[in-house]
Amino acid sequence: MNVLEVKEIKKSFGSKKVLDGVSFSVPDNCIFGFIGRNGAGKTTTMRAILGLLKTDGGEINVCGERARYGCTPKSGCIGYLPDVPEFYGYMNAHEYLKLCGEISGMGSSELKTRISELLELVGLDKEKHRIKGYSRGMKQRLGIAQAMINRPKLLICDEPTSALDPVGRKDILDIISAAKEQTSVVFSTHILSDVERICSCVAFLEGGKTAFSGSLEEIRAVRGNTALELTIVEPNDIERISSAFPDGRVNDGKFILPQASEKDCADLMAFLSAQMIPIARLERREADLEDLFMEVIGK
Repeated sequence: MNVLEVKEIKKSFGSKKVLDGVSFSVPDNCIFGFIGRNGAGKTTTMRAILGLLKTDGGEINVCGERARYGCTPKSGCIGYLPDVPEFYGYMNAHEYLKLCGEISGMGSSELKTRISELLELVGLDKEKHRIKGYSRGMKQRLGIAQAMINRPKLLICDEPTSALDPVGRKDILDIISAAKEQTSVVFSTHILSDVERICSCVAFLEGGKTAFSGSLEEIRAVRGNTALELTIVEPNDIERISSAFPDGRVNDGKFILPQASEKDCADLMAFLSAQMIPIARLERREADLEDLFMEVIGK
């Protein structure tokens, strides 16, 4: 069963068409990566799912219920973590979650147990300071706890790891992975390594449309060939290689040729030999999510 179904939704702001037939579905107990460049329409899509934005067409169903503008889905169905969550800075984590639970109509006994569970899940169970002194990562963790307070069937996280340091990103990803035991998660991001680490299904958003939607296994099936990754001795030689092999790209000083066949490998080695370009390393690797994403956006 799908906890979320988005069908051909459209949205324009004036003459600018932001969404032009976006479709995807999210299964139960799944971490779903919603991928797109900054400004691709990810947040617009999420606001439409939450009933905060009126679409120009299409249909959204959450937990079997039609989502409509101005009408949030039935209680307990959706939890939401915005990209920059806001809090009452004079409260501590326990006080804030207690307020959220009371607003949700939870009983005091259930709420006490749930707050303890969530604070332990997000690693704030021993934190007594006021929220105004929290780091960005701590606020993101508290935001996840707040979004899960009433045990939603769907948790929407909008760019939860943006602007975090590597340790903070790892903490948030670990928490989202653990949350999968309790809910389905839609995880919006442009950081592809995060998606590959924790997601089982993905959708690519580009040009206002869903360019691809499916499981990571399906992506790997689409990516039949492996990629070639070349590290060269002299960085200045990379321009010559890129000119000769325009289907490749440069990433972190390495030249990558996605979907490289045996002939591509032979041609590249022959070119390097003919041009007398010294190399530090040449290896085959399974084409990854970044390779497919770069193809989708035409880079």
